[in-house]
Amino acid sequence: MFRDIRRVAAAAGLFAFALVTAAAGQDLNWFRGRFRGPDPRLPGANSFDGYFNFCRGMYYSNRREQGGQGWWTDYPAADVNFSIRLSELTKTRVSRTGDHEPNHLVVRLTDDELFRCPFIEMEDVGTAQFSDEEVQRLRDYLLKGGFLWVDDFWGDWAWSQWVEEIGRVLPPKDFPIRPIDISHPVFRTFFQVPRLPQIPSIAHWRRSGGGTSERGEESAVPQMYAISDSHDRIMVLMTHNTDISDAWEREGEDARFFYQFSPDGYSVGINVVMYSMTH
Repeated sequence: MFRDIRRVAAAAGLFAFALVTAAAGQDLNWFRGRFRGPDPRLPGANSFDGYFNFCRGMYYSNRREQGGQGWWTDYPAADVNFSIRLSELTKTRVSRTGDHEPNHLVVRLTDDELFRCPFIEMEDVGTAQFSDEEVQRLRDYLLKGGFLWVDDFWGDWAWSQWVEEIGRVLPPKDFPIRPIDISHPVFRTFFQVPRLPQIPSIAHWRRSGGGTSERGEESAVPQMYAISDSHDRIMVLMTHNTDISDAWEREGEDARFFYQFSPDGYSVGINVVMYSMTH
């Protein structure tokens, strides 16, 4: 199966990483005055057409982590490339713009458009600091059937900050965080994934001579966790000590990186999306 996805992805070409959609929207600084990233492509009146939109959640960061960039980590190339591969490797109909590019979106946690995204993704969440309004709106979204996947946060400090913030959204006494092992359906929803891969950023991989743990021994073991509702439906999925989305964003920059990480990264990503849409 993994050989098949390698063949399909390679045959599709390594050009997808360059399909970076021109971002639209407001000139916003989401690091509370420290620095700003690319302008987000915010939803418009015609953004939702019934097909799949890759929705990225926007949030404030109160600090910066090594290698992280807040809400816009890996944006927008990861969102574009994943949408393309999802349309190629499954029968999912992906929303497109008038230029036939994937209609990926960035959604504020306080906006009504959040509730039109059955799936949202956030990265570098170990730097997140939610407002009280964001806490309430995200709680409403998740309890109404929404699904949040958080990825690319490493080590103890990032984990502690994320646990504190998501605990404000879903109190741990009612919604505990539990580990997810390979027996869970998310590992076989579409592809058979034998383990959670540890995927580093391409910068760390190059700098370390092929290393995968971005925080040394502290982040040596990649882990998947989840918060579920009373019916055992996952509401929040967490991939800690791995950067699954860099396997999408950077797929065309280095053939060695692609073959070592991208097939596994797309397998996990597609499984997560397909699981979120069918449960």
